[in-house]
Amino acid sequence: MDLLADVLAVSGVRGTVAARIRAGSSWGWWARDVRGAAFHAVTAGTAWLGLPGQPPRELLPGDVVLLPTGTEHLLAGDERIAARGGDHRSDSWERAGDGTVRIGVGPVRTHILCAHYTHDPAVTTQVLGLLPEIVHIRGCPGGTGLDDTVRLLGRELADPRIGGAVVLDRLVDVLLVQLLRVWLAGAPDRPRTSWLGALGDPVVAAALRELHADPARAWTTASLAGVVVVSRATLARRFAAALGQSPGVYLTRWRMDLAALRLRDTEESLDVVARSVGYSSVYAFSRAFRRARGAPPGRYRQTARGSGTGSRRWHGGVEQGAAGLARRGLVLPPE
Repeated sequence: MDLLADVLAVSGVRGTVAARIRAGSSWGWWARDVRGAAFHAVTAGTAWLGLPGQPPRELLPGDVVLLPTGTEHLLAGDERIAARGGDHRSDSWERAGDGTVRIGVGPVRTHILCAHYTHDPAVTTQVLGLLPEIVHIRGCPGGTGLDDTVRLLGRELADPRIGGAVVLDRLVDVLLVQLLRVWLAGAPDRPRTSWLGALGDPVVAAALRELHADPARAWTTASLAGVVVVSRATLARRFAAALGQSPGVYLTRWRMDLAALRLRDTEESLDVVARSVGYSSVYAFSRAFRRARGAPPGRYRQTARGSGTGSRRWHGGVEQGAAGLARRGLVLPPE
């Protein structure tokens, strides 16, 4: 069980290209009202990043930047323009027929891919919200895979060809995973009491893999400790230190995330949904779901479907419906 892949898939994280910038000199591009997390990859040239209340940050070729909360920010051609910060003004720009944005004066010096990441609002277990305000990965000579993908991205931007939009969107998804790999491998500020921090504890990570692989199992702290071959006391202590909660509390939250998706995206009865996430009775499941989501399962299903945020919009590349969930081991076989 790949924990990161599982959470990204269930939470419906997906990237979409927002702009392809081809910049000359003396330019500034203000980004506001960003939907989800903002992402920038500098594939050629240099740029500066300005955020309210912070000194400008230089971006070099190969650099990638993720702003997990979509913080308003300014991209600019030089430090002076980036420092102007909060005037919320972009310089004159034009959008070409191929969708690229041309900004600045003189010949093109800088290429930047701008993207955003969204996630399914029905899922409370998230990755992006656990990251710091800004994740800046410097371009590196090689060995991480991130640099290779940024170079491929640069070729797509410099020489647009048929099917380019599809290629760019897929590369954006790959870039997020690679960025997270690099950041987790070397981040001194990795959150210690969070899901991401737990990945650094081999005992807790092993326990999480078991819970994710079989969420319907009647787990107890003792049985989970037995599977990961530690004492009950050791697992309870390390789980609480890493996640700030017990294995049982975490499992309930994950079960409710899975149940919320099934209620919204399938026609399964409450009994089937309840059993698929480990509850032997609809009553016990309904009570747990209402406590977690503030509404009984039936009302939640009706409200979620009426909101227009169904999974077929959120989970672009993830298998959908009961068949897709069955392949992930989340649907009970027919009796």
